[in-house]
Amino acid sequence: MGKTKVAIICGGKSSEHEISCVSANGVLAAIDRDLFEITLIGITKSGRWLHLPLETNLKIQGSVLPSIPDSGSEVSITSSGLVVDGKKLEIDVVFPILHGPYGEDGTIQGLLEIIQLRYVGSGVLASAVSMDKSYAKPIFAASGLNVAPGIVVTSPDITVPTNLSYPIFVKPARSGSSRGTTKVKEIAQLKSAIQVALEFDSKVIVEQAISGREIECAVLETDGKFLVSPVGQIVISDKYEFYDFQAKYLDDSMQLVFPEDLPNEITEKIQKNALTAFKAAGCEGLARIDFFYSDSGEIVINEINTMPGFTPTSVYPKLIGKLGISYQELISKLIQTAKHRSINITR
Repeated sequence: MGKTKVAIICGGKSSEHEISCVSANGVLAAIDRDLFEITLIGITKSGRWLHLPLETNLKIQGSVLPSIPDSGSEVSITSSGLVVDGKKLEIDVVFPILHGPYGEDGTIQGLLEIIQLRYVGSGVLASAVSMDKSYAKPIFAASGLNVAPGIVVTSPDITVPTNLSYPIFVKPARSGSSRGTTKVKEIAQLKSAIQVALEFDSKVIVEQAISGREIECAVLETDGKFLVSPVGQIVISDKYEFYDFQAKYLDDSMQLVFPEDLPNEITEKIQKNALTAFKAAGCEGLARIDFFYSDSGEIVINEINTMPGFTPTSVYPKLIGKLGISYQELISKLIQTAKHRSINITR
């Protein structure tokens, strides 16, 4: 059997363009070249699709995040697939390492379905629902999961419901990496926080801040089974109010720890809830599910990430690593799952 031909797509038009590049850099460095033949496609911030050399530099350099260079051979999207310089790219599986809008929200998934290319990760609806917290939360609640109380707004002129008390979080409904998110401690800060969030999305969530621990759990679909990771806890430096973009990516203030003081029944319930959320949203392949374990002992689901950060030191690969699956094996399993997914493709 020949090698599986994999197109890695990264960059994109979202505010998480640079993080996508960093994730792709990790995959390019670790993917098993004995099993897979790689094509690299970068989407520039303006939305151009470019065929890039595999040695393209996508590393963080100091505190400078990488981005897709605006030069290269343009990729044409045609009914028969992806074409460069008049020649169709031979692709078995696409690995769309794209975070945020235009990548994790069902849009590229729909495009790949139309041109009949298999891809890693969740389908159109699961991606769209998981990306939009205003739709995901009712689905989680309908599955019996606890969600933080909150409202959806489209303008800064709001009256906070009486069931919410400060501090509250204000965040775009469809953004990731905590871009546009503010922790609001008093009413005087609310309007400006909503205006910041509206720069990232036309729809904003205002919800109760949950005092407690941030707990993460990973789900991997492989060989027809769902594997659920041990739970990890996000611990951030005291200099941060919450786990924001800076804390996530630009300094070493975040640690993933595997707490030994969580009661077994709580750990097991979080794992069970992670799988419930994964299935309720209709996810496929992979997802990282984020929870709060509140000071009052409640497990509250925060969100589901259908294409979580994917560097070797990202939370998702670290959680899956606790199952004895290496970063390279994880990449291989995701591609194999995508290769055998049962979507209606006739070639």
